[in-house]
Amino acid sequence: MTPWWGRVFVVWALSRLVTTSLVLVLASVQGPNAWTGASPKYSDFATMWDGRWYNIVAAVGYPSVLPVTDGGQIGESAWAFMPGYPVLARLLMELTNVPWAPVAVFVSLAFSLGTALLFYRLMARVQSSTTALFSVVLFCVAPLSPILQFAYAESMYLFFLTLALYLLLERRYWLLYPVIAVMALTRPSGLAFALALGLHVIHRFVTRSRDPFAPRELMLAASVAVFSALLGLAWPITAGVVTGDLMAYTDTELAWRAPYIGYVELVPFTAWFQSGVWWLGSPWGIIVVIALILAFAVLLFTPAVRRLGVDLRLWVASYGLYLLAVFFPQSSTFRLLMPMFPLLGAAALPRSRVYRVSLVLLFIAGQWGWLLICWGVDGYDWTPP
Repeated sequence: MTPWWGRVFVVWALSRLVTTSLVLVLASVQGPNAWTGASPKYSDFATMWDGRWYNIVAAVGYPSVLPVTDGGQIGESAWAFMPGYPVLARLLMELTNVPWAPVAVFVSLAFSLGTALLFYRLMARVQSSTTALFSVVLFCVAPLSPILQFAYAESMYLFFLTLALYLLLERRYWLLYPVIAVMALTRPSGLAFALALGLHVIHRFVTRSRDPFAPRELMLAASVAVFSALLGLAWPITAGVVTGDLMAYTDTELAWRAPYIGYVELVPFTAWFQSGVWWLGSPWGIIVVIALILAFAVLLFTPAVRRLGVDLRLWVASYGLYLLAVFFPQSSTFRLLMPMFPLLGAAALPRSRVYRVSLVLLFIAGQWGWLLICWGVDGYDWTPP
């Protein structure tokens, strides 16, 4: 009988063949753009968009002086992109003397396989082995799965996030320290994970009569939550120290939403409503955002999601609250929702063959749609991935 890791590898390999075929078809009709010439080869096509920013970080690091627009505002810069992924790629470049593009793709591919393997182990803790495997299938063919083999930090980040969630379910708190340290410096996540850990500690304390929670274990779990919060602030503080501008990181991030709503201050829990009004006008934009928040809250209490267990739901809720607090929804929203991937375990529960085949085909069609809308470049393209 094929071992679990062998089955996961087959799923991952077949999914990469499908996704790579879709990417190559789109690359063959891609016209000249800011990053490549017409009909670029795979490695060039896979390193467009933010891949160029990660390339800049890998090549020259971060600027000590922030760029300023003609209007005197802080402009876009490499400070918006955390160092974990480009630093690892640079290390491999130095060791192998291979250029950026193939190394970046290799790193993402390798971490995507690692994430698929870990995701199976994570889902196997809360589901049957067959459902856990189908959860991996959905992860590997999900509409945004092409980004798992592009020059983006998502693949590496999801690997460490999955490992962190697995260790949390195993309650191996000590091992979370190094995992959180890398994870929080790969993609912004330290504060969201700190909230999930804090809620985990509260839940275990409240339920300690049926699930013993020794004081020493409580202090350890709480200290990990504090550590995650500190790591969540580490990169903004680093940017402030290096540039001499305490708001360097947040102002840099805000530069990306300026084309939509201009340069504004970061006021927590307002960006979704600003985006709703920008897209749909008032009052419909506000009404739709409120409806989405309520729908998300209801989703967390549906029977399928409840079967994922308390800790995975706490993570999804915490990350959703984090996005609501700081993120401005636009075409990158789909990518920013990827850390909620444990919800795929709920979608994997129905055993109907028709349902499962239909869902896989729908997801693959979603890949093509996402590639067309967000990755392919058509003139002045305002739908970044």
